[in-house]
Amino acid sequence: MNNSEERVGEQAWNGIAAALHAEVKAFLGPLLKVLDAHIDKRLVRTVVLVVEAIIELRHSSHGLLLSELGGYILNAEQGPAGTKRLSNLLRSPKWHYGLIEQFLWQSGDRRVSALVASHEEALVVWDESVWEKPESKQSEGLCAVRSSKAKRLTHVKPGFYNPPGRPIFVPGMNWVSLLVLGMGGPPVVAAMRWWTTRGPRTSDRRSEENKLLAVAYRRWGTQVLHIFDQGFAGAPWLRLLFGYRQRFVLRWPLRYQLLDGQGRKRKAWEICRGKRSFATVTIRDARLQCLRSIGIYYVPVRHPEFPDVQLWLIVSRQGKGKSPWYLLTNQAVDSVEAAVRLIRAYARRWQIEMAWRYLKSDLAFQSPRLWNWNNRLKLLLIATLAYAFLLTLLAPLLTGLRALLLRYWCHRTGKRCQDALTPLYRLRSALAGLWSHFHQPHPLSPPYLNSG
Repeated sequence: MNNSEERVGEQAWNGIAAALHAEVKAFLGPLLKVLDAHIDKRLVRTVVLVVEAIIELRHSSHGLLLSELGGYILNAEQGPAGTKRLSNLLRSPKWHYGLIEQFLWQSGDRRVSALVASHEEALVVWDESVWEKPESKQSEGLCAVRSSKAKRLTHVKPGFYNPPGRPIFVPGMNWVSLLVLGMGGPPVVAAMRWWTTRGPRTSDRRSEENKLLAVAYRRWGTQVLHIFDQGFAGAPWLRLLFGYRQRFVLRWPLRYQLLDGQGRKRKAWEICRGKRSFATVTIRDARLQCLRSIGIYYVPVRHPEFPDVQLWLIVSRQGKGKSPWYLLTNQAVDSVEAAVRLIRAYARRWQIEMAWRYLKSDLAFQSPRLWNWNNRLKLLLIATLAYAFLLTLLAPLLTGLRALLLRYWCHRTGKRCQDALTPLYRLRSALAGLWSHFHQPHPLSPPYLNSG
């Protein structure tokens, strides 16, 4: 490559870097306009700088530390000034983290409207997790949470037996999230909520989930299909779903009881015991990235506490050595095709499991060291904005741009790296490398700013 070709390449990449900076501002545009009515223009500008800094700073344990982000908001030499800017933004009493929550709900609205307009099934995936801070004691709002990390590390592995013991609890917060997605394409973050069981902000799981379900009903009505894992199974949650007339698919524990066709109270696995599958279909396993044959069986059932509500139990037999899925739904299942459609919808729940892993590892969501509850949630939701923006780069229309970024700014060799599907991890790495190489100031255009 001669010098003129190198200069053209540099100019092209400089333009791409500037265009991606502009995309961040365009993505945050509706939020910036709302913030502009509450806070000084310099703090509005800082929101954009912090989102970009979070994308650039890749550190699994220090990714959301204010002192580390300060060096990326401006530059390393002006790190203390950048940290002060971020602190002023988080401590400002003129705005509340609820503004970001509202922005996320509006993003979910747009995704649902687009799916409905294209006659696709709009899915809302729910899941719970915990935000862990095992080394903290005095931070406001922390409560005892069952450590998912400790559970994972103490899980019995082949050849390394560890006698099971009591669950390990550490300081932290409870966490619930909603993603909106279709049968294909990237998800959209609709809600991220943290809550505690101690102190003046004491709440409980069902109250927080009821609040989210009420908002989802007001915004989307019955246009969406809600997807739940086993943690939501049981009469209390079914009562809420029936009350709001929501459509749902829920993973039902095999030992939980239902009423069979004769009105007998039996465990889910007993209702389906000895019944041959109606059909065998081949689906793609999103987790293992392979094709797999599954057996399909379905039967009408009712819940003992709601005998007047017709439900269906779908059994997806995963094959030898794998536990079957028992899916409870209020959607009519009168054919194998209808059952397969709901099984595929539930399989899309894997997207939220990947979201938890990405948020906790690559985006370092458990790294903030902030005592104040409101300030902590402001930073976590700003980091959620960074995640939401990265998801927009997975759109099918941007396939060429992604390939270009990964080829030149996050190139990997070896068959394993080439076959592994880790686009968001590598995409963020490529974007961070591009922006750090073509570092430039990030001025905001006048429409978003007031006079201060």
